[in-house]
Amino acid sequence: MNLLQSFIGLFYPNICSGCSKGLSSKEQTICVSCWSNLPKSYEYKNLTNHTAKLFWGRYPLENAFSTFLYYRGNSLQNMIYDLKYRGNQKVGEVLGKEVGKEVLLSNIKIDVIIPVPLHPAKLQKRGYNQSLSIALGIQEVLNCQLNNEVLLRKVNTDTQTRKTKFERWENVKDIFGIENKTSLENKHVLLVDDVITTGSTIEGCCHSLGTIKGIKISVVAVASA
Repeated sequence: MNLLQSFIGLFYPNICSGCSKGLSSKEQTICVSCWSNLPKSYEYKNLTNHTAKLFWGRYPLENAFSTFLYYRGNSLQNMIYDLKYRGNQKVGEVLGKEVGKEVLLSNIKIDVIIPVPLHPAKLQKRGYNQSLSIALGIQEVLNCQLNNEVLLRKVNTDTQTRKTKFERWENVKDIFGIENKTSLENKHVLLVDDVITTGSTIEGCCHSLGTIKGIKISVVAVASA
């Protein structure tokens, strides 16, 4: 670390996204301690995992898994909050790389990566799509096409946080649209989200994408709740 970096660090310290402690010169975005304590789900090893079961009878996915377990108070919750509300897009890319590594290990053959879209109004307010940040990390590992334009969010829905499972589905069932369907015909797409809870948003995306001829869909997320 040079003198300029040290000076800047006095005012904008390089801190861990998980625990807010200072990072060493060899650490980036997430400290070694937080990395070692992140709760891995290992769902990619099992086709009948928790995330996959969420979509049974709702949409016929090829594969579905989450890389980490999400629960209140763990360092991953801090990282997701940092990503979504503090503008730390880098942590999304870093976590996305971990998801990408598991996609490779699962031997899923993907043609196109698609992040769950934000409504233009929310995108303008936030300034970025957190799912795109994650997808960029995955793309770096998989080295395949990323399409951020074919799946669109037409309706700006209310927050899902306090809704029941049925209310969540009602909130998203008709809000997604598709542009340029032919670009995804007969493709295997990887749909990317940050945290999956009931799966209603993903289900809405899948039913819209499912109108495309010959499409196959797999789903991955950083975490499941």
